[in-house]
Amino acid sequence: MSASTNIKKQVLRERRKAHIRKRVEGSVERPRLSVYRSLNHIYAQVIDDVSSKTIAAASTLSPELKDGKGKKKELAKEVGKLIAKKCQEKKIGAVVFDRNGFMYHGRIAAVAEGAREGGLKF
Repeated sequence: MSASTNIKKQVLRERRKAHIRKRVEGSVERPRLSVYRSLNHIYAQVIDDVSSKTIAAASTLSPELKDGKGKKKELAKEVGKLIAKKCQEKKIGAVVFDRNGFMYHGRIAAVAEGAREGGLKF
């Protein structure tokens, strides 16, 4: 893949992200669950946009998941369960899902599925 193709993909993702963020906003009652996917890892944060604070965060680099054995999709599901567990500890039951410009399939969908299994409502 050429450098110009990579830049074009990044620009298109940024446009999708801006379009999504126009409508998705986290509040105190329903914070935003933002997911970022890199080539090797996946990151999830629960953010209160009113006060601009991160309430909870989890990733494949978290100490709870540090061994990192398994397929990326399985690890993404574990990240979803971990973020749901951290939210339950902070008494958060419902969130707004922000896919951050990524398509809703594969690892992004696995995080959402894991969070739902962990008890979060979308």
